[in-house]
Amino acid sequence: MKILIKNIGQLINCSETAPVYRRGGEMKTLPLIENAWLAIENGLIADFGEMKDWPGISDWSKLEIIDAEGGFVLPAWCDSHTHTVFAATREGEFLDRLKGLTYQEIAEKGGGILNSANKLSLMSEDELYEQAYARLDKLKELGTGAIEIKSGYGLTVDAELKMLRVIKRLKENHPITIKATFLGAHAFPLEYKKNHRGYIDSIINEMIPVIKEEGLADFIDCFCETGYFSPEEMTEILQAGIEVGLTPKVHVNQFTSIGGIQAALNSQALSVDHLEVMTEEDISLVAKSECAAVGLPSCSFFLGIPYAPMRALIDEGAIGVLASDYNPGSTPNGNMNLVLAMGCIKQKMLPEESINAITTNGAYAMHLSKELGSITPEKIANVIITKPMESLAYLPYSFGENMISQVILNGKISEEIS
Repeated sequence: MKILIKNIGQLINCSETAPVYRRGGEMKTLPLIENAWLAIENGLIADFGEMKDWPGISDWSKLEIIDAEGGFVLPAWCDSHTHTVFAATREGEFLDRLKGLTYQEIAEKGGGILNSANKLSLMSEDELYEQAYARLDKLKELGTGAIEIKSGYGLTVDAELKMLRVIKRLKENHPITIKATFLGAHAFPLEYKKNHRGYIDSIINEMIPVIKEEGLADFIDCFCETGYFSPEEMTEILQAGIEVGLTPKVHVNQFTSIGGIQAALNSQALSVDHLEVMTEEDISLVAKSECAAVGLPSCSFFLGIPYAPMRALIDEGAIGVLASDYNPGSTPNGNMNLVLAMGCIKQKMLPEESINAITTNGAYAMHLSKELGSITPEKIANVIITKPMESLAYLPYSFGENMISQVILNGKISEEIS
């Protein structure tokens, strides 16, 4: 299929060659062309330029022309941290928080991750798949073109593998580009609360070998936090994953700083995610590395906890990323347009920095830099077309308004969004 988009107000994050990531001050750089056109062919970005150089199309058969009518065109959003496969919502815990209970207190009374695990154990693989597919369809309409999905609501051998098999089916069938993460080390099941060794052995000796055999995951994750997994436990689990080809991406510093950052960097983690509680040393370590610093502002908003210090991280030179953390407990929303706005409003990022954080750098945090994250020839044609607007700043400024009019994934046009 051949598509030509014309009368683009601004073609955003476009370049003949694209960096693998942008870090620090580079995140303010966002190449663009005003009054532009974009050509897509065979599912890939083919060419682009200014409207004054509008190409001849006499040799293009079966061509579909889209008039952007002054709307902006950007790379589709790359959401590098989600828990999109889950069995049920947890609005009861939302009410508990409104009544004053903390996240940790809710977990101690059987809520949180263990609540999701109990519900997931009762749901069939087919039902999990159908529900997750429908969620992905909604995210696609909001401009998400690539997404990472974690397990971690199983916490038994059978349930963790069930989740990962669902994610594999989604990979094979949904137009959104999907990466799978094994997060068996999300929490200790109740029966292992006093037997950490037993559960870690189950992860390493029972889960990981099947994951390797069936090709069920790209990454391995661990929730390194007080009351969950220690840095030493995380290191052992990550190493077991590395030995079978899984790249670490980890949860750290959500509530406390206990050495998880250094342990993650020692394990060559691709990203460290959450980062709500950071010491100056933590910030410096991440900023000097090639490990992506992933902030999850929707989680901070929903739980009422601090926001990751993205301004300080970027000013120190970090590879800044924003992601949704879409999950039923702490972030029941996968809208990356809201994440973009929160990056600006709550974490003091410029619009250009926020967009780099959910395009170029979001792709980097999923090992997708060669395929996605910018409008570059030969990359996959995952793009969004906005409604007409005066400037890029209007996207975060209009945080309650859906400015996306059309989404193109893999060079195929989705239905126009009303």
